[in-house]
Amino acid sequence: MSPAAADARNPHALRFVMITILLDAMGFGLIMPVLPRLLMRVGSLPLDAAINAGAWMSLAMAAASFIAAPVLGNLSDALGRRKVLLIALAGLAANYLVLALAGSVAMIIFGRVLTGLFGGSYGPAQAAVADITSPDDRAKTFGMVSAAFGIGFIAGPALGGLLSGWGDTAPFYAALALALANFLYGLWLFPETLKPELRRPFSLARANPFGAWKTAAASQGMRRIALVLLLWQVASLVYPLTWSFWAIAQLGWSDQMIGLSFALVGITIALSQVFLTGRAVKRLGERNAAQLGMIGAAAGFIGYALCGSTLVAGLLMVAIAIQSLVQPSLMAMLSRRADAAQQGEIQGLAAMIMGLGSIIGPVLLVKPMAWFTSPAAPIHFPGIAFAIAALVTIAAIALLRTTPRRETV
Repeated sequence: MSPAAADARNPHALRFVMITILLDAMGFGLIMPVLPRLLMRVGSLPLDAAINAGAWMSLAMAAASFIAAPVLGNLSDALGRRKVLLIALAGLAANYLVLALAGSVAMIIFGRVLTGLFGGSYGPAQAAVADITSPDDRAKTFGMVSAAFGIGFIAGPALGGLLSGWGDTAPFYAALALALANFLYGLWLFPETLKPELRRPFSLARANPFGAWKTAAASQGMRRIALVLLLWQVASLVYPLTWSFWAIAQLGWSDQMIGLSFALVGITIALSQVFLTGRAVKRLGERNAAQLGMIGAAAGFIGYALCGSTLVAGLLMVAIAIQSLVQPSLMAMLSRRADAAQQGEIQGLAAMIMGLGSIIGPVLLVKPMAWFTSPAAPIHFPGIAFAIAALVTIAAIALLRTTPRRETV
């Protein structure tokens, strides 16, 4: 029996999705510890200019993801999850090769554009999870997916920091090898999870970045949840977008220390997803769990905005554990409002929303940080990005509290 015809209940299905998400997170995290000094070295830039270049890099990557994510989501509804995920993995391998060979800031930006184009595999991967789990189990399973993402944040930055001793490009060659290995694993063992009768033709109307927004109108409250997800995406991006720069400007950390801190964040997220998310959602419900997570996140953001020591930075990671409730709870709320044939499109909607947030994030968070770390700033305040993230999170909480419940629709 061919892999494509295999039973979706095959244990390789969920396992492959977890590994794919893990490697996506690892690839994203690999560059984080070395990015500031890599930009400073390759472009001969001071820190504030490197932060500004990082903002443009993140913006280009986010724009590519914004365009690609709904296309990949709708392709997965038409062709199945397997083909789309394998294409995305091949593209990510090419991305790591470009980054490994990059000798200029422009090449680094181009490599991150490829990351955005093929990193949209997160949507089809989430849809594959929805294919093989019942609605009542999705929050728990999405929590496992988030745990895989957290583990990727352990391995990626830790590996990036460790391998930086062998040069700035060593982490990318390691990521290239892992991506190719996962591609071969999926090629031979990942079964198709979408039943043929649930597939539908590819549509450009649905595949444009805002196409899935029309689908969201079919269920009252879905668009509001999507907007909450947008605000949350913007706020939560303060860590991947600014942490490395903030750690240098605020605390003077080395690349190895930055990698270790990202690894600790990953451990915190993974443990909380495994031991906290499922229990909290079951006890509190998806809506209340998301609210609790965002309240904890806002407190943490304020703490990091004012943080002045490594010890305090470590203690504030408790807030990161609490905020791990947010993403799987919001994803489960979106998934409940869609039928089986729409799961790929809804996950594409979520990926599009997160992509839009990733476009807003560099402008709203990183640009102010570049200004407040430059000689022209009236005060030196690297924590400005965290202060802004706290305000955005408070707005997300207010919007979620006014979103109608599904059973009242």
